[in-house]
Amino acid sequence: MSPNDDLYISKRNRQGVYVLIGICLIVVFIPRLIDSFTPEQTILIESEEIAQLKKAFREKEVNNIRISDHQRRFRVPPMKFNPNDYSLKEWMYLGLTKKQANVVLKFTKHGIQSNEELSRIFVISESLFQLIKDSTVYPTTVLFSRLQNSEASKKEKFKPIEINAASQSDIESIPGIGPFYAKNILRYRDRLGGFVRKEQLLEVWKMEEIKYLEIKEFIVVDPQSVNKIKLNTASADELKSHPYLNWNIANSLIKIRERKGGFKSVEEIKESLLVDEDLFNKLNPYVSL
Repeated sequence: MSPNDDLYISKRNRQGVYVLIGICLIVVFIPRLIDSFTPEQTILIESEEIAQLKKAFREKEVNNIRISDHQRRFRVPPMKFNPNDYSLKEWMYLGLTKKQANVVLKFTKHGIQSNEELSRIFVISESLFQLIKDSTVYPTTVLFSRLQNSEASKKEKFKPIEINAASQSDIESIPGIGPFYAKNILRYRDRLGGFVRKEQLLEVWKMEEIKYLEIKEFIVVDPQSVNKIKLNTASADELKSHPYLNWNIANSLIKIRERKGGFKSVEEIKESLLVDEDLFNKLNPYVSL
């Protein structure tokens, strides 16, 4: 190309253009090259800190669920009411389950006179009590005096029975006990070998706490009358038939007995890894050498 042409570029100018292009390429690509060879930096959070964050988030979730559940579940009574007159459906309307409502009815059947007594009914939670306490009204004390005198008269006339010697008809005569509970009590008494404490009645099948509270004052227990299992002669089947034992524990005791050539004291059954202090205390009245 001739120097006289309009598009002619001198050699020096061409070199300048090449230098400029080279500089531009360096500016564009050098940072990328540097990044590609630089180790990636990550922000590390200590595992303990992560655990604390998860715990805080979980607690917040649980609290939100509890709050929403209480807001959804329990209702304010539509009007003033006497807890002694409320029906099953009305208690369920307030938010109790059918089973809980039945428990409340068992208490109110005998009559309650105050919110203090109402709050002691264990199936009524604090949340529900706070919603209903200002809507409750109670009858005059005259009616309750009659009810209390009637209940007191029944108690005075009934002589408590010794549960380990009682027949089925004796047990059925206890106020609040019918054939169903009487049979269950007798069946468990035979398996147990006799009762040593009243509280063991709560171990009877289908025995609810409210029922136990109703009948416990009509019962006495003679712990000396229980039948005991002889540890040195009982078979594994005899041992496992007791409500406090199972096959694994019975088999363990048999092996310890064989190894020792017989138990020298009842406390030696604690050598079994399956017999802890709690089980030993429950089982102790029912075993002998």
